[in-house]
Amino acid sequence: MKNRTLHIINGDSLTEQFQELNIPGDLVVWRELLCEGPTLQEIDKEFYKIRKRFLKQAYQISAENYEERFIAEVKKLDTIESYDNVVLWFEFDLFCHINMLAAINHLYQQKKDLSLSLVCSKKLSGEKEHKPLSHLSTKELQNHYDNRINLTEDDIEIAVLIWELYCGNNPLKLKPQIKVKTNFEYLSSCIRAHIERFPNSNTGLNTLERNVLRLIESHDIKNENHLLGYALQYQGYYGYSDTQMQRLLKKLSMFISQTPDRLILSKNGILVLNQEKNFYRDLKNDEYFGGAKMYDFLYDSDSHRLLKL
Repeated sequence: MKNRTLHIINGDSLTEQFQELNIPGDLVVWRELLCEGPTLQEIDKEFYKIRKRFLKQAYQISAENYEERFIAEVKKLDTIESYDNVVLWFEFDLFCHINMLAAINHLYQQKKDLSLSLVCSKKLSGEKEHKPLSHLSTKELQNHYDNRINLTEDDIEIAVLIWELYCGNNPLKLKPQIKVKTNFEYLSSCIRAHIERFPNSNTGLNTLERNVLRLIESHDIKNENHLLGYALQYQGYYGYSDTQMQRLLKKLSMFISQTPDRLILSKNGILVLNQEKNFYRDLKNDEYFGGAKMYDFLYDSDSHRLLKL
C-alpha cells in the first residue's frame, strides 16, 4: 500500500510557499487564532459555537466565513485513518504553537499511532539567521522540510496534556510544564509568554501591553500606524497578527496621546509605567485565554508566578 502523507499548515501565506515545493501529500490549512478567546478541549459543535461567537464579537468574522475557512478544513481530518504520516508546519510563536497543540490533540483523539513530524522555524546549519518559515526562500524551506523533527510518543502526549491544561480554568497548572524537555524547541518559551499575558499584579497591564507603552517611551513614533509596525516587529514570542495587535492598541488608548508630531504617553501611561497606579479595575473584562478568564489571575513579575484571585 502506498504511504500517504498529510500536511497541516498554519495560514495561507506559508501554504503558498509550500505549494511551490511540490512535496507529495494532501493539504489542510489551519486558519484559527486559538491563542485568544475561549476554547474547549474537543473540537466539536460546541467548540465551533463558542469560537464563532468570540470571532464575531472581537473581529467581525461571520459564521459563514468561519465555516468555509476553518471548519471545512478541519473536517478533512475525519479521514485521518487513511494517512500514515502527518507533517505539521507551524512557526515558533505562541499564536502558532497554540494552534499546533489543538491540531495534535484533534489528531490524537482519532488515531493514536499516527506518525507526526514538525517543520518549525529555527536556524539550521548553513543559514545565516533565524527567520520565520514564511520569510524563507523555496530552497531554505525545502531544507527545513528535509530536517523536520520527528515527534516521539512522549512529545505527543505532552502536547495533548498542555492543550488540555490550556483549555482548563486553572493556568497555574501550566507553569511546571515549562521545565519539561521535549522536541518542541520553543514550547517552554511559548508557555512562559502565555503566563505573562495575564495582568501584572502591580499595574493591571500584561507584559505585551506594557512593552507597547515602552516602545512609545523609547522611540520617536509618529502615529498609531507607526506604532502598529513597531509593536508587530518587537512582540517577541507572541506572533500576533495585524488585526490582533490593532485590537490591543485600541485597549491601550487611555495610556496614549497623539500630539501634532508624535505619540506620547498620557498621564495614565506615565503612571502605569512608573508602577504608581494599578489599572486592573479600569481594564478588567470577560476576555478568555483558552479556558481561563484573563482577569481571574494576576502575574507576579518578581516571582514569575500566577496568582488566582
